[in-house]
Amino acid sequence: MKRISIIFLQAVVVLIGIVALVIMIRLPLTEGRAKDLDLFNIYADPFILYGYASSIVFFIALYKAFKLLGYIGQNNVFSSNAVRALKSIKYCAIALSILILTAGLYIRMSHDQHDDPAGFIAMCIVTTFVSIVVATAAAIFEKILQNAIDMKSENDLTI
Repeated sequence: MKRISIIFLQAVVVLIGIVALVIMIRLPLTEGRAKDLDLFNIYADPFILYGYASSIVFFIALYKAFKLLGYIGQNNVFSSNAVRALKSIKYCAIALSILILTAGLYIRMSHDQHDDPAGFIAMCIVTTFVSIVVATAAAIFEKILQNAIDMKSENDLTI
C-alpha cells in the first residue's frame, strides 16, 4: 500500500512537470500580442526567454521532489540525501519567488499605459506566496529531519 502511494505521488510530480512544459510551449502561441508573429519571433521574445530560464528552477525542484519521494519509498528518509533534497527544494522555491517577483516588477514598470497589468500582477503575487509557503514548509521539514538524524546518530554512538 505504501509503495503504491509513493508511485502515485511520483506520477503526480511527473504529470505536473508535463503539464507545465505543455503550457510553456503552447501558451506563447495563443497569447494576445504573439498571435500574429512567426515561431522564431514568438520564442525570441525576451520576456518569454526569461520565463523559460526561470522555469529551470521549477523543474529542478520537481526533480528533487521526485528524488525525495524515491528516498521515502526506499525507507531512506532519515538520510543526508533526503536532507539535501529538501534543502534544494527550499533554495529553488526561494529563487523562484524572487524570479517571479522580478518579472512582476518588470511588467509593472514597463507596461503600456493602455494595458492593465492587474491580472499578471495578481498571478505574480499568488505564485510568489505559494513558493514562499513551499520554501517555509521545506525548511521546517529539513530542520525536523536533520534533528531526527542527529538524534539517531547520538543514539547509535551511545550503544
